Amino acid sequence: MNLTSITVPASPAQLVADAKRPANTPAGLVGDTPLLWIGEPFTATGRGFWAKLEGHNPGGIKDRSALYMVRAARERGQLLPGARIVESTSGTLGLGLALAGAAYGHPVTVVTDPGMEPLMTGLLTAYGADVDLVTTPHPEGGWQSARRERVAELLAVHPDAWCPDQYNNPDNVAAYAPLAHELVAQLGRIDTLVVAVGTGGHSAGIASVLRGFFPHLRVVGVDTTGSTIFGQPAAPRLMRGLGSSIHPRNVAYDLFDEVHWVAAPEAVWAARRLARHHYATGGWSVGAVALVARWLARTLPAEDRIVTVFPDGPQRYVGTVYDDTYCRQNGLLGHVPADDPDEIDHPFERAVSRWTRCTRVIDPLAVADPHDALAVAAR
Repeated sequence: MNLTSITVPASPAQLVADAKRPANTPAGLVGDTPLLWIGEPFTATGRGFWAKLEGHNPGGIKDRSALYMVRAARERGQLLPGARIVESTSGTLGLGLALAGAAYGHPVTVVTDPGMEPLMTGLLTAYGADVDLVTTPHPEGGWQSARRERVAELLAVHPDAWCPDQYNNPDNVAAYAPLAHELVAQLGRIDTLVVAVGTGGHSAGIASVLRGFFPHLRVVGVDTTGSTIFGQPAAPRLMRGLGSSIHPRNVAYDLFDEVHWVAAPEAVWAARRLARHHYATGGWSVGAVALVARWLARTLPAEDRIVTVFPDGPQRYVGTVYDDTYCRQNGLLGHVPADDPDEIDHPFERAVSRWTRCTRVIDPLAVADPHDALAVAAR
């Protein structure tokens, strides 16, 4: 067997370094994440898209927002030295806040629910965060509202504590400008951005900056079935990290050209296929955005430059997305997505249960009566 030889420079000065600068603190490891081309066999022959691998941050994409929100609150005097940070999260932001707490010297309490994976609970505890578990969902707002009510209780007990309020804090949007700048530097031109939507932070932060560089940028939001963000009725949701049972004010509805809802089995199919064929994957959000980007790569002109964001890696999903027993118990296996999404003309038209697309994007809280909105849309 002939092995490819590697030429070693005679002097270190001859080495060309293309690496991140050495970091004095873990916070210095955040950012400058790589891009990976996702082509066939996941996509059609000759087509593909770029994926920003945010799982290369220590904890994931929300390391960026956690560090930014904490730093900004300290600078404004809202977060006092040594004061406790309390926040509701399904997981990834918790890791970011644990990192920010270590970087700036703050104890952290993460309020979560039974849906958080044991791996995440173990990691948060190992990183020094206190994990507070709610045990009963809110009758209308589900686990999300139950967690937020518990946060309010903890803030009353700890009057000096501070809550980032990731759902409504504009700093959660501003935190992602550097990510957008990285994309511009890495790709030069971007025609279509595909982003998962949960709190609305990274979708608004990236899209608003990129739209400034590329006025004709197409922005495609990806939500989960059962989420209320874009006007669908609330329903039980298995997927975490995208979707919501409330209406976060950080969602920039005016930036989106269309929205896709993806069901859990479809996201699992995409995430597992990515893992098998491209050795780059993640969880629910990654599977959902990859499925939509795959379709856009096939249906848009070949020269269209598509980029999506993979918010984290696969590690926390070993017991869910990548566990056959879990997937069988939840009916997630054997569901190959359709080649094309279903279509609805208005988000209020009907409840969707499979991958569905809508090019009418609205803020549900700006509509007084859904029936009136449907009547207007039908004219």
